[in-house]
Amino acid sequence: MKKVLLSVALLAGAFTLSFAQQKNIKEAKRIANSNNPDFAQAEKLINESLVSEETKNDPEAWDIAGLIQKRFIEEEQKKQYLKQSYDTVGVYSSVAKLVDYYAKCDELAQIPNAKGKVKNKFRKSNATTIMQFRPELINGGVYYFNHSKDKEALDYFLKYLESASMDIFEGNDLVSEDANFKTIAYYATLAAMRIEDYATIEKTAPMAVDTTKEGMQSLEILTYAYKNLKKDAEFLATLKEGMEKFPEHMYFFGSLVDYYVNKEQLDEALALATDMVAKNPDNSYYVYVEGFINHHKKDYAAAAASFKKAIAIDPENAEAYSNLGLVYTIQAQGILDSIPVDMDINDSEYIAKTGEAIQLYKEALPFYVKARELKPDNKDLWLQGLYLIYYKLGMEEIEEIEALM
Repeated sequence: MKKVLLSVALLAGAFTLSFAQQKNIKEAKRIANSNNPDFAQAEKLINESLVSEETKNDPEAWDIAGLIQKRFIEEEQKKQYLKQSYDTVGVYSSVAKLVDYYAKCDELAQIPNAKGKVKNKFRKSNATTIMQFRPELINGGVYYFNHSKDKEALDYFLKYLESASMDIFEGNDLVSEDANFKTIAYYATLAAMRIEDYATIEKTAPMAVDTTKEGMQSLEILTYAYKNLKKDAEFLATLKEGMEKFPEHMYFFGSLVDYYVNKEQLDEALALATDMVAKNPDNSYYVYVEGFINHHKKDYAAAAASFKKAIAIDPENAEAYSNLGLVYTIQAQGILDSIPVDMDINDSEYIAKTGEAIQLYKEALPFYVKARELKPDNKDLWLQGLYLIYYKLGMEEIEEIEALM
């Protein structure tokens, strides 16, 4: 008998708790819909129901939680219309909460009942409400982005992007129909880049890729993310994608060449460059890179030919002038290094070799001078080369170079 009484007591206690939470839900709704709503009190009541074991799985509770945010937004927008002081940041926050609450409500309402049927009375109206206020997520992201609060900006941009695929919008294609979607994905990528959130970039950047400048930059940032995540296969695939989509943008080609060169995969690098030269014979940069790779392969004749061709295409290609000068000085130094240290300076072979080296230094000189003329501020292109040549040729101009060094 005592056990029966105890069971009845426990059931009564559970019923009391459930009743109390249901009362909270109704009271929160009443407050939200009142003429002068106390939103803090309404949120306090509904938040208790959202964590209570008795009501946390009740879609009605989550629906009312969303309603409270909706009513707050409406009241603030009314103030804005009347040109009164209003809580802009509070509106952004409430829209973010509203999306989450209605998404949870929809999830719970989609669970089949005891008869295996789904009766979701909330979906249509809540989906309409989200669509009405969802653009405020963009405004919230832009607000925080412009205030350099990149984590907060990213949260808003992500919520906007991810909400497009929520189940509540089943049957609607909010991505392809949204003219702002790729732009928001681009700004989400920028915000993630600022805080070095490479995992998020991996998600947002592909959403932003198209044929625009922003799409190109998103793809470039994606390669940077893959590089930092040490995902070599994805890094290479994205660089190749970038080359195909944006052949005029040298970053993708240059980065792929750098990758091959750093991995000492020079044949792959040369094949890539040769292919690009074949497709773009009038592009000075591609021809220059072909020479750069041949230089690394120590095929100096081929390298010099490429650099000369690059200069012929673009007479202001300072890098090509500098590297052509370098090819000649390397060959000159190689000749001097081949002379035995104990060889007599009067030996005919010594005289011939030093004469050949001096001639190469003389050939290199005008190319370094031209590189300096074209890019006087970029001393890496000409300073060391000129110093070496002036020193080897015993020229008085070395004093000026020494002063610069």
